[in-house]
Amino acid sequence: MHDLIIVGAGAAGLSAGIYGSRYGLDTLVLEKNEINSQIALVDRVENYPGFASISGMELIKKIEDHAKAMGIDINYSNVRNVIIDNDRKIVQTENEELQAKSIIIASGAKPQKLDVPGEIKFTGKGVSYCATCDGPFFKKRNVAVIGGGNSAVAEALVLSGIADNVYVVHRRNELRAETILQNRAFATENIEFICDSVVEQIKGNNKVEQIVVRNIITGKVEEIPVNGVFIYVGIKPNTDFIDVAKTEDGFIVTDNDMQSSVEGIYAAGDCRTTPLRQVITAVGDGAIAAYYANNYVKGI
Repeated sequence: MHDLIIVGAGAAGLSAGIYGSRYGLDTLVLEKNEINSQIALVDRVENYPGFASISGMELIKKIEDHAKAMGIDINYSNVRNVIIDNDRKIVQTENEELQAKSIIIASGAKPQKLDVPGEIKFTGKGVSYCATCDGPFFKKRNVAVIGGGNSAVAEALVLSGIADNVYVVHRRNELRAETILQNRAFATENIEFICDSVVEQIKGNNKVEQIVVRNIITGKVEEIPVNGVFIYVGIKPNTDFIDVAKTEDGFIVTDNDMQSSVEGIYAAGDCRTTPLRQVITAVGDGAIAAYYANNYVKGI
């Protein structure tokens, strides 16, 4: 039986692993694939202390290397279910059953779908959720970015250096992104903002050719020719495998100790209720969760 099993090898999970190791806990990290963290898909990170500018992939790789140097064992296996049996926590993966005294859920989240006609049909054929990954396919073409938060505006800036024109479609009159990102985007000539508007359909034959946009104030509907659509309308937590108290959207409810509604089970990072989902807060969550998991295991 392990002292601590951590589900997820993103920033929160790896941070928890580092602290678990420092506390002398028998710690195992489970991850379903090689790259879990959403930060790995971000082109540039400029708000992580100590790094004025670093790619998301490089940052998470540094955190992973640190964890491995601490002796953290990362097992690449998909978690199917977690069973609570009094003080035992049983983690069922696709290959085996593992037991632990405590668990930290750091399973992150995945992009929220727009849920409009054409989105599923054209995924991989013009519809994407990662400009850093797929942006180069749209060199000198027209693209649309859906959303108004940090991710949407940051990725619009990435795409502005690749595409001819970038249309940012946002359902509100004001963006939610940080001011520094907004100012950069407003100053970029080939970024055009279409506010108070929603995408109602993504159209094309074998690939994306247009988006149908409706202004929610005037009701006006227009078709905008684009070759790519990049969607950033929120995230959905990866928490289906665990039965603890959650919000309607599936985020795990925790207290200030990162403990869930079940004693000995903690949550950290994007999968939990938190006012800020950033790599720096995820790292902090992981450290706090590991601290209290250690106290729980050792009866402190």
